[in-house]
Amino acid sequence: MPKNPDSRDLFPGALEMMILHSLRLKPMHGYALVKHIKQISDDLLQIEEGSLYPALQRMLREGWLKAEEGVSAKGRPTRIYRLTPAGRRRLEEEVSSFEKMFAGITRVLATQKA
Repeated sequence: MPKNPDSRDLFPGALEMMILHSLRLKPMHGYALVKHIKQISDDLLQIEEGSLYPALQRMLREGWLKAEEGVSAKGRPTRIYRLTPAGRRRLEEEVSSFEKMFAGITRVLATQKA
């Protein structure tokens, strides 16, 4: 199946950065994270469950998140993810790294044609 030309893979660390930032705002379960990122990006970013849940598991192992049992809006049992102090520090590092990378890309794109 051909890939949608408007669809791009995220750069390494982007998903984790968006999850950490979203959870900085408030604790959420996985589906709420997917909806939040999609809504905030005006549907430009769509996170697949096949990417989200492995990322959440990695982040739990790293100690950047903690999870607790909760209940969804529909009354179903779910895991609610919350940012830890280590996750806040990691978010700051990721944002700083991203800003440097973005500044470099912007400089390259701003170069005039010869």
